Amino acid sequence: MEQKYPLIVFDWDGTLMDSAGTIAACIQAACVDLGIDPPDERTARHVIGLGLHDALSAAVPGVPESQYQLIAERYRYHYLAQDNGLLLFPGAYEMVVELSEARHFLGVATGKSRHGLKRSLGVSGLESFFHATRCADECPSKPAPNMLLELMDELGVTPEQTLMIGDTTHDLLMAKNAGVASLGVSYGAHPRDVLEEAQPLALFEELHQLKAWLKQNG
Repeated sequence: MEQKYPLIVFDWDGTLMDSAGTIAACIQAACVDLGIDPPDERTARHVIGLGLHDALSAAVPGVPESQYQLIAERYRYHYLAQDNGLLLFPGAYEMVVELSEARHFLGVATGKSRHGLKRSLGVSGLESFFHATRCADECPSKPAPNMLLELMDELGVTPEQTLMIGDTTHDLLMAKNAGVASLGVSYGAHPRDVLEEAQPLALFEELHQLKAWLKQNG
């Protein structure tokens, strides 16, 4: 059967890896370390997937940019203390393997740094299955379309042949800005009602529902 979406691009945190709660908690802990009023959990989760500058300007809008690097350093301290304990969502590994065996191009577009993604890919065992990846320290922050545009260009795929899957409106709006179809998952950083505003093709509460949709429609 001819593939409708030869290229499937995943967000990482909150989509494949169960890390959104940890990321939010580390953002809050970094602020506390520096005597900054931390954002509430909903706000901390909302900025997951953005580049550093955009994330901090939204999470702690009253803090001067001169402190962003200090916050980032404390965030990394807390995150790295837990990084190796983070796991893929149940069924995520098998889903990626099945898509690879079905000969899809697979990509990642993430708010992580290149170093952070490389570490996570290695720990998860998924590194060999992805054909191309883009990170927040290489491209303009989501929802700018650049990550997807570069992935499509690298793999020789059109927007009509590409599908973006993510757990935040940043992912879904990036897809819309790139002219790419999208799917949303509400088990990660952003709740269903927020994701619905970005009008993805479909929304899923659980990963096994996403897996079934891809098998039938991908």
